[in-house]
Amino acid sequence: MGARFESKVVLITGATSGIGEAVARRIASEGGAVVLGARGKEVGDRIAEEIRATGGRALFIPTDVTVEADVARLTEAAVGEFGRLDGAFNNAGAINAFGDIQDIDEAGWRADLELNLTSVYYGLRHQVPAIAASGGGAILNNASNLGKVGMAQVAPYVVAKHGVVGLTRAVALEGAPKQVRVNALASGAVDTPAFRNSMGATPEGEAAIAALHPLNRIAQPEEIASFCAYLLSDETTFITGAVLSVDGGFTAR
Repeated sequence: MGARFESKVVLITGATSGIGEAVARRIASEGGAVVLGARGKEVGDRIAEEIRATGGRALFIPTDVTVEADVARLTEAAVGEFGRLDGAFNNAGAINAFGDIQDIDEAGWRADLELNLTSVYYGLRHQVPAIAASGGGAILNNASNLGKVGMAQVAPYVVAKHGVVGLTRAVALEGAPKQVRVNALASGAVDTPAFRNSMGATPEGEAAIAALHPLNRIAQPEEIASFCAYLLSDETTFITGAVLSVDGGFTAR
């Protein structure tokens, strides 16, 4: 696949399944060192070992992205192990609260905001200075297609992902003088364990979600990973503050 990431170090949260894992494997296959952050230690260690077994460079750090000390430690580990940080993919997230707004309690509201928005704030807070110290680079935040449009019965998630879009744009302006580019990914439905455990838990559910996309299917993680790798590479050095859709036409209607 080439060596677009040779000598680069990229940090990835939510890296033990789905999009995050696919991005980690893709960047490692192109010569990059990847630092994986997620809660699942057993799975994280296995993925890192598999990457190293094929000649790649990988480090897994158990991380709860809703805890700032964990996020700080993840960034510090990347710099400590590899001497620099060139990029980050803030990918961790999930829907915790389902239902009409009057049926969602405060705990569900806070859980979605903490996991999907506050975690990105924590990431940027530590990643921007680390990447600036390395001479610049790129950060990509996963804002989901629901960072651009609404959807009933998942209001806290929609609010959080819209917040990620605003946060991305604001920090892109702050990072520009430091040559730190910050963009947002607006992905559609992707065949991940999280999807399978929620909206795609049944063939009927998967078909209903697929039908919302004009391409009439959901994406494979590798399809999203190829675009993420492109945005994190030096091939996109004039893109910042953008919200880029990879959603099978979901937001084109």
